[in-house]
Order: sequence, then structure tokens, then C-alpha cells
Amino acid sequence: MKFTVGKEDLLNGIRIIERATVVKGLQPVLANVLIETVDSSKIKLTATDFDLSITTVINASVEEEGKFTLPAKKLGEIVSRLQDELIKIELNGSVATITCKKSKFDIIGISAGEFPQVEENISEEDAIEIETRPFIKAIRQVVSAAAGYETNNLLSGVVCEVNKNILEMAATDGNRLARVREVVKNNSADSEKTFEMLISSKVLAELSKISLLTESETIKICKEVKKIVITIDKTKIITRLMQGQFPKYNQLIPQTFPKEAKINKNDLISALERVAVMVNEKNSIVKFEFSDDALKLSGDSPEAGNSQDIIDIKYSGESLAIAFNYKFILEFLKIAESEEIKIQLNTPLSATVFAPCSGEDYIYLVMPVQLRG
Repeated sequence: MKFTVGKEDLLNGIRIIERATVVKGLQPVLANVLIETVDSSKIKLTATDFDLSITTVINASVEEEGKFTLPAKKLGEIVSRLQDELIKIELNGSVATITCKKSKFDIIGISAGEFPQVEENISEEDAIEIETRPFIKAIRQVVSAAAGYETNNLLSGVVCEVNKNILEMAATDGNRLARVREVVKNNSADSEKTFEMLISSKVLAELSKISLLTESETIKICKEVKKIVITIDKTKIITRLMQGQFPKYNQLIPQTFPKEAKINKNDLISALERVAVMVNEKNSIVKFEFSDDALKLSGDSPEAGNSQDIIDIKYSGESLAIAFNYKFILEFLKIAESEEIKIQLNTPLSATVFAPCSGEDYIYLVMPVQLRG
């Protein structure tokens, strides 16, 4: 195997696929990237941890065909430090020689025969092709509300549905719920067909990062009963679909709210971050006290003391004291694009909805924490 490739092309390719490598695993080859020539002008990079596989194709000038695996992390470190020139990679036995101008590295790899087979081609019978931008935006708006990856249950997934030209995504960890609806351009062969899937929030978070390294106006998703292939530009993400019945989340969202506050987003972020300095990190509770056109935020820690801040808001009606895990609120505020947000309230123990005032169909429902005393 012998080829020449541009530094940025190779570095971007490594950054895309290294998200699927296993740094410390039972099989050392899973820390490697499979490099294989496709034709005289392309090479393909592949990485897998069995749950997630990623492939990407990059331009290269191929002199000799072949395939081999190299440590992804070490290869990335080498390439990132090379000059912005053409890089030549030549395989000699179990050693790949990397040269760029006057720099030279010999890196030991593992035979491609030890690399797991990655099946990236599946039936396109149940497939959709939609705009990339709103899809990635929706991911960023809901993914933080999913349960942690390590829980390995349905709540660590994100439910996604495309019905004609409406994309709906939702995630919940039991304490909060994020749901977004976006109008999308649906280029699917059968755009009338409803497409549904439950996919790991970890996979979608990685897709969101990968999208920054690719250029494609559309994203294609093909799924079978247990598997899914997401194609964005020259990159494919292959993973298992999550199986099971996701909670009927729309039934959890209250239809009416007797109280509503409107607040400048940046004012609330700043006040929350100030008050949080004195919050007990074991529970992260901040108390919200709504009164006429004012919101008082307060936190306390038995070991450290307490804090409070007051900001101007638009609110009229009965005073209300309610408490939240402030980290949940900050996550929503830092994702929301609207300069003004609204908080829709009921009682101190009822689900509260945070939403942008911009008219977006995006809600972030948070369950309050019971106040002591």
C-alpha cells in the first residue's frame, strides 16, 4: 500500500472516525483506524467499537493498493504536527512509513485481517433524505435532556420522527424533557411515509460534531429493524437502533399554564451563574421566586453560605416560589437562540416549561425540586 494525501484531508478524516475507536479495549485493533485504498484517487478510513462504526472517504493519489490498520490517536498526533504539505504513507510489512517534506515517522500497525468486518450497505427501502441544518440543530436542542450514556436504557436514546416535512425529536431523563419540531425539506423517494427511530444520544452527539467537519446540505438515513446507516457527505455512521417503547412524552406536557414570565436570556444566564457559586453541588438547587416584574434567585450551601440575585422580568399575577436543578436550566438557556425566553408555570411542584419567545416549536420541560421548609 502506497499513497499520497493532503494533510488537511487526512487530518479531517482521522478526526471524523476516531470517535468510534476504543482507547482501552480487549482487542488492541479497535484503537486503530483501518486504511484501505478504494481506487486510484481515494482511500477509505474506518473505525469501530462494535456499537458504533464510522467510515469516511478522502481524496488521495494511490500508487499501490492495499489495506492496513494504524493507531488512530498516534496517527492523528503525527499528522497534526506535520507541515501543511502532501503526506506520503507507504507500508512495509507491519510498519507504515509516513513522510512529509523532511519529516519521517515509522509507525507499527496491525494487519487488516484482524479488523472487524463493518457492514455499511443496507436496504434503502426504508430511507429518508432531509436537510442537514435543521436535523443537526434539533439534535443539539434535545440531546442534553437524554439520560447518561452509561445507563444503557431507553432514556439514553432520542426519539426521531419525520412525517412529510415535519421533523420531531425528543429526549428525557425522567427529570426533564426536551422536544423540538422543525419544518424540513424532505427529499425522500416516498416523502408521505412516516419515518421513526430511537437512536442513542451518544451517536447523535457524535453526528453533530462530525457535521462540523463535512459539507453536505442533506443527510440520508437508511434503517432496518435493528440497524441504521446515516450518510452525510462522504461519511457513514453505522449503529444499532435502540429497541423498546419510548415514553409517550407528549402526554407529559401540560396544555395550559396559569402563570408566565418573560426574561432576557443572557440576564438569566448571568444571574444563575453568579448564584450557583454558593450552591450545594450535591443537589445543584436554585430557588426561583417570581413576583411583580422581578425574579429573585437564591442558593445556599450549609458549608459555604448563601447567595441571591434579582433580575427584571415581565411577570404579573400571584407570587410563586419554585426550585430547580440550575444545571438543567443553564443547558437549555445556552442552546436556545432566542434573546428572550418564556417560563410557563403552574404550581411549585408542577412541571415547568422553558421555551424561546422567537416562535420556534421548542420546549424544555423541567420538573421542580421540593423546597425544604
